[in-house]
Amino acid sequence: MSLLLYLLRRLLQALPVILLIIVGSFLLIKLAPGDTVDALVGDMGGADPAFVARLRQEYGLDQPVLVQLWRYLVKLAQLDLGWSYVYEQPVTQVLASRLWVTLLLMLGALSSAFVVGVALGAFAARRAYSAADNIISTLGLVFYAMPSFFLALLLVLLFSVKLNWLPVGGIRDIGAFHTGWRLWLDIATHLLMPTLALSLIYLAFYMRLMRTSVLEVMDLDFVRTARAKGAGSSRLMFHHIMRNALLPVITLLGLQISTVLGGSVVIETIFSLPGLGQLAYTSVVKRDLNTLMGIIFLCSIIVVVVNILTDLVYAWLDPRIELK
Repeated sequence: MSLLLYLLRRLLQALPVILLIIVGSFLLIKLAPGDTVDALVGDMGGADPAFVARLRQEYGLDQPVLVQLWRYLVKLAQLDLGWSYVYEQPVTQVLASRLWVTLLLMLGALSSAFVVGVALGAFAARRAYSAADNIISTLGLVFYAMPSFFLALLLVLLFSVKLNWLPVGGIRDIGAFHTGWRLWLDIATHLLMPTLALSLIYLAFYMRLMRTSVLEVMDLDFVRTARAKGAGSSRLMFHHIMRNALLPVITLLGLQISTVLGGSVVIETIFSLPGLGQLAYTSVVKRDLNTLMGIIFLCSIIVVVVNILTDLVYAWLDPRIELK
């Protein structure tokens, strides 16, 4: 019951945050020059001013900004994200067809970066200031300093152009007509390079933070006490040190969800993945306000939910922390 009350309270606290994000994003987008009608008329190569005025009236863009904002919030309260004038279908359907690609990319990138980064960080801390520690730390600095788009292009050049091992882009081989497990294998093959390009940068974060955290925990009194009582090195590392050293890494993992969503725009554009990142880029270029606002609304919900789950994992790792 206490857990349910905690979740309910956190969700109620998240509502003003999401509302503030929606209102701020809507007003910022409206301050930018151009709108959906301008983009459509530009694609047509121009149009009669009377036709442009009728089109803007039909889309409701002739109303004041505050009136447009109020109408959008009323529809949003009814879980109506509006109509995409670029894709000619409801925004909900557009997002549903793209969301699974971004989620697969995010889960693959974050999980691999977290697991490998934590393992390498703990390994480097146990062999601090050795040759292995120096090599791992140097690689971490290289991946940390390398932009994601440059790393993605290097991977394409190596694995697609030179070695011809992996497909250069897309989410699946459309001409192969795969089904069942062969389809998922094809999707995994296409996602391998984007996941690697996105995860290597975050791997450096987790590795360096885990190394520092393990070195700090190893000098605490309770670790010395456990070592004096005869605890083995494996039990000391996994039961005493790792459990406490993971706390700041878990915090960073929750905070970086929004960063990964932003980084997916570049990765999905380079690898032509039909996800939310590429959809956001297209929506900005085409001035598709409803679709862009739907992406912002969906991403804000994802970030809020992940932050709540991060707090739950934090309390599970450290029983001294109470959920209030």
